[in-house]
Amino acid sequence: MASTGQPQSSLKRPNPGVNRDGDKLVITPLGAGNEVGRSCVFMTFKGKTIMFDCGIHPGYSGMSALPYFDEIDPSSIDVLLVTHFHLDHAASLPYFLEKTTFKGRVFMTHATKAIYKLLLSDYVKVSKVSVEDMLFDEHDILRSMEKIEVIDFHQTMEVNGIRFWCYTAGHVLGAAMFMVDIAGVRVLYTGDYSREEDRHLRAAETPQFSPDVCIIESTYGVQLHMPRQIREKLFTDVIHSTLMQGGRVLIPAYALGRAQELLLILEEYWSNHPELANFPIYYASPLARRCMAVYQTYINAMNERIRNQFVSSNPFNFKHISSLNSIEDFIDNKPCVVMASPGSLQSGLSRQLFDKWCSDKKNACVIPGYVVEGTLAKTIINEPKEVTLTNGLSAPLNMQVHYISFSAHADYAQTSTFLKELMPPNIILVHGASNEMDRLKQKLTSLFADGNTKIITPKNCQSVEMHFNSEKMAKTIGKLAEKTPEAGEIVSGLLVKKGFTYQIMAPDDLHVFSQLSTANVTQRITIPYSGAFAVIQHRLKQIYESVESSTDEESGVPTLRVHERVTVKQESENHLSVHWTADPICDMVSDSVVALVLNASREMPKVSIDSETSINEEEDAKKTEKIVHALLVSMFGNVKFGDDGKLIINFDGILAHLDKQTGDVECENEALKERVKTAYWRIRSAVKPIPLSVS
Repeated sequence: MASTGQPQSSLKRPNPGVNRDGDKLVITPLGAGNEVGRSCVFMTFKGKTIMFDCGIHPGYSGMSALPYFDEIDPSSIDVLLVTHFHLDHAASLPYFLEKTTFKGRVFMTHATKAIYKLLLSDYVKVSKVSVEDMLFDEHDILRSMEKIEVIDFHQTMEVNGIRFWCYTAGHVLGAAMFMVDIAGVRVLYTGDYSREEDRHLRAAETPQFSPDVCIIESTYGVQLHMPRQIREKLFTDVIHSTLMQGGRVLIPAYALGRAQELLLILEEYWSNHPELANFPIYYASPLARRCMAVYQTYINAMNERIRNQFVSSNPFNFKHISSLNSIEDFIDNKPCVVMASPGSLQSGLSRQLFDKWCSDKKNACVIPGYVVEGTLAKTIINEPKEVTLTNGLSAPLNMQVHYISFSAHADYAQTSTFLKELMPPNIILVHGASNEMDRLKQKLTSLFADGNTKIITPKNCQSVEMHFNSEKMAKTIGKLAEKTPEAGEIVSGLLVKKGFTYQIMAPDDLHVFSQLSTANVTQRITIPYSGAFAVIQHRLKQIYESVESSTDEESGVPTLRVHERVTVKQESENHLSVHWTADPICDMVSDSVVALVLNASREMPKVSIDSETSINEEEDAKKTEKIVHALLVSMFGNVKFGDDGKLIINFDGILAHLDKQTGDVECENEALKERVKTAYWRIRSAVKPIPLSVS
């Protein structure tokens, strides 16, 4: 169905509206191509343009953190789809909506929109960058909220011929995978997803349709996650032992996402271990209370375990966990656990506490999620001897650093199973470090070795081109669909095109299945004519087989019904009127009637008909024979009348005998025989009046 080209080096994206190669689908990562961060994928097909996600790179600041927006024309984008609220997928949205030429429509789920506002407000407050490097402010966030539209899971939307819907992706609350359909070609963009149900989130769904292209994350490459129970035990054991040694535990995590999963684990562990009651747990984020309010609002978007628990008690109403809005409110006088944002340790409360605790070997830092290159969290996993503090001074790194991943990204087992179930012919890997992505590509290539699956790993700004041979198919609906047509039978109706879909329906059904309606336009023309009405009737019968005479019931004037479509009335001694309902055939017949009347008016002195009985059929027959003879002479040259009444045609010495009554031809040369026979019947049909069957 599709042929896939290798990634092409991409310069300024051409305006898709002038792209003549309509069957070419082009996919270009503007971010997250052979990297993790600033997820953004640009796609064009059949003059339509879609962008998936609009994130920033947590390891960079200012304009350097943005996707490569200068490679595209933002005004050409029809739809922007945001999968979830994480910064690397949504944080450049205020900039893109407010400070570029983008004027399309933006969609995300209800929960994503609610949390997006909170998370980006927090990001603006904790970012330690200069005013010049600030990409947007609180006002830009509020203005962007007005432009964002929401979509429910499994709800189908259509914008400019682009159909799309979304599935649950796991990962975080509200996360979605988007399926886009343009002219029957389907593209699935997974964003970040997880097929493992955890304490509060559902697992990612498997779409019921197999896409033609699957753009899928490759964050963990070929790695396999440890089982959830082992992961949780390791997490709680580290925290328990650190507290018993008199140390503090720092858990850097973003305010929303994995934080809620970890809080549920800690709440349950503290409830089961009374000896820990005197060790406080703090959820340190300026958004702590509002974050929990959002999670309580969207209980129904979570898994069955949480929904069942919510019937008796609110699982997010914690007994052992307190909120901490700033470090000034924190009294650091005994061992405790603090979960603080952001997870990258680049700034904010988590960085302040890290700088304060990193030199004490009794303390511990548990990094619970995926860490991006270029961040402090990534640096300390390698356990350097010293770290640079926020004030620029160096300090020894004596605290214990534990990397226990609760990151809700798919591992190799989940990715391979997901792709085996979908079996997409084209797979594009994004959102993964180059080495992880390459290893995943090799393993998937072996997994799909028996088929024709193409696996591509484009870098940022490299375009992947695919050619689809799209066939136009129209569906019959309404009355036309009540009976299945026989093979070869012609189906006649109105062809209605909406976007890239075609439907054939009866005119009566048009208002039922579309917003269109039908109407009849009746036309009337008056022509000067003072001759006999019988002359017009006689002339019309020479042209049309069906000419019926009658009297108009209302006015009592003579009328002629021509070809069952056009009515001619003798309005007065000096005028005729022609009436018809506008359509191509009626227009043609009416034009011929008008021409005939005008021609008869000019020839008036030559025309004289006493009565209809004076029209001699024999004379008409003789006239027809003369016309047939003259046309045969013009085609074959030597044509004579034989003694038996047949016509003898001599063509280059070859004789053919034509029976004028039956049209049969006798000739030794088969080619000439067929040619004479065909010519004769075409001439006969041409000189005869036009039958009704022609229309």
